[in-house]
Amino acid sequence: MGKILRINTRTKSHTFEEVAGDLAGLGGRALTSKMILNEVPATCHPLGKSNKLVFSPGLLAGSAAANSGRLSVGGKSPLTGGIKESNSGGFAAQKLAKLGISALVLEDKPEVPGYSMIVIKENSVEIVPADEFNEKGNYEIMEKLWDSYGKKTAVLSIGQAGEQRLKAASIQQADMNGRPGRALGRGGLGAVMGSKKIKAILVDDSGASRVDIKDSDAFKTANKKWVEMLRGHSVTGEGLPALGTAVLVNIINEAGAYPTKNFRDGRFDGAQATSGEKIAELIEERGGITTEGCHPGCVMKCSNVYHDKDGKYLTTGFEYETIWAMGAHTTIKEIDDIAMLDRLCDDFGLDTIETGVTIGVAMEGGMLEWGDGKGAINLLKKVEAGGYEGKIIGNGAGFTGDALGVDRIPVVKNQALPAYDPRAVKGVGVTYATTPMGADHTAGYGVTANILGVGGNIDPLKNEGNIDLSQNLQIATAAIDSAGLCLFVAFAVLDNEDGVQTIVDMINAQYGLSLTPDDVVNLGKSVLRDEKEFNRRAGFTKVDDQLPEMFNDKFPPHDTQWDFTTDELQKTLDF
Repeated sequence: MGKILRINTRTKSHTFEEVAGDLAGLGGRALTSKMILNEVPATCHPLGKSNKLVFSPGLLAGSAAANSGRLSVGGKSPLTGGIKESNSGGFAAQKLAKLGISALVLEDKPEVPGYSMIVIKENSVEIVPADEFNEKGNYEIMEKLWDSYGKKTAVLSIGQAGEQRLKAASIQQADMNGRPGRALGRGGLGAVMGSKKIKAILVDDSGASRVDIKDSDAFKTANKKWVEMLRGHSVTGEGLPALGTAVLVNIINEAGAYPTKNFRDGRFDGAQATSGEKIAELIEERGGITTEGCHPGCVMKCSNVYHDKDGKYLTTGFEYETIWAMGAHTTIKEIDDIAMLDRLCDDFGLDTIETGVTIGVAMEGGMLEWGDGKGAINLLKKVEAGGYEGKIIGNGAGFTGDALGVDRIPVVKNQALPAYDPRAVKGVGVTYATTPMGADHTAGYGVTANILGVGGNIDPLKNEGNIDLSQNLQIATAAIDSAGLCLFVAFAVLDNEDGVQTIVDMINAQYGLSLTPDDVVNLGKSVLRDEKEFNRRAGFTKVDDQLPEMFNDKFPPHDTQWDFTTDELQKTLDF
């Protein structure tokens, strides 16, 4: 196993240590959550010196395993006040793994002004001044760092939102083209990085050896089967590569589950104009890229590059959740306005889900008119300058709703709900309510069986079966995140009886182990137990595992309501 690299951000020093004790054998989300539970006082201030920021590649990172380049970052969330793991593609996970680093930990907090940059290479770790990038956006930072350190260097950076320590601040990773298109977005971990006065982290694995594979023949066999499984599935091999994640716009809208105008309706009359089909058409016309991976080794390639009406680059990683948050949720119908909002979030370093929902809440409170795309762009630009309006918006939906006296605020544990209404996709609703992460669709993606018929069929409009669905998916997702795999592999895994076994075979071959699928399930359970325990110590109770009362209203077109009791939802913890 690799080593832990600890950076003391106050003394500008670093140490290496072995991965030992209860951390041994862990990676990705399992490692970040275990370290946060063990080392961070649950009642500490998220921006104080006691909080830590832990970056960890998954168990399969650095290998040839398809779609294994996801990076987990953990800490105490400034947004939720609980534990947080945020996850993205990019270059960093694979490069850290090749350098033998299982976790990079940012500790303590500087007592003097001035930002630093961490440069990690095969035989060196440097902490150097980064004041030249003060108040700069992620586009400029990444362009200059790729010019200075070489293309394909992993870059993680914060924009102005992180410097201002706003609760919706993200950490952006350089994408395949050196742009800030891969976001560690949810939970405000960019603010934690800003509190440590770290503007950017670079990882260069030049000269590093390949990751050691204990049984290369067995690994090749398992990975070949894995690739065939992913490419052979209708979602991972056809739908996502063709239209990206925005393939879901028309699907979820047709299902009557596409939250519109701050969760008032399940269908949006602007869905077709902002759909994956329309975006693919515009990309073809304007000369963008319809399909590319979010990290090297991705075989789904569900990301994209979107150009404006003049054929000039506008944004990248233009995803379903962003399109919904900036679109149907706010009733903005102009796709280029939505794309500009996405670009600004990437540049300033803001979570697009939280920010889109926040703009809708601002519209709810009369800060601007519903559907005003240009007004939303102008409002978001105020984050860059650091004025009071920008600080209100940059601190998320809950903060903005409170500031404006709004009572219709779609958050759980103060984190904004994503793009599926919980009354029309109840499996996801259970996840929103009960995951330790705050409202987060990726923690247990019930859309699989609720809408897409993947892994079975469970009625999305009824309560029956949806607690078990969410529980099983939350356990599986924690394990997938720990392996460093893309969440979307779940589509193929759920529809293949040897899906989990194939993942286990790759891990066993890489490390010379003899794990079983039950071991992987138990890993997922242990991750959730760690996260729930941290939140318990932070003061969370079962009352926090519920949706706000706005979801008691009937939801058209199905006129369903959220009617799970608090005690019923606690059954997700019965494992």
